[in-house]
Amino acid sequence: MAERKIPMRKCLGCNEMKPKRELIRAVKSPEGEISLDLTGKKSGRGAYICPDKACFDKARKGKRIERALDTKIPDSVYDEMLKELN
Repeated sequence: MAERKIPMRKCLGCNEMKPKRELIRAVKSPEGEISLDLTGKKSGRGAYICPDKACFDKARKGKRIERALDTKIPDSVYDEMLKELN
């Protein structure tokens, strides 16, 4: 039986390539709503972050999530995402 290919994604915080299943997806829905997608199945534009507060803080400080999702993210949404992450 052939081995399955493991999809890899880059974390926005630490810039390391990791298996997709180990990362958490931040998603911008077609309506423009931004949230964390813990299942990885929501539709929309996605960006990946390690499930680590340090990586999240680094991505937030450098506005990497905003650039990846091509939208301005208010602080209230970041706070909500941080609560979901913990």
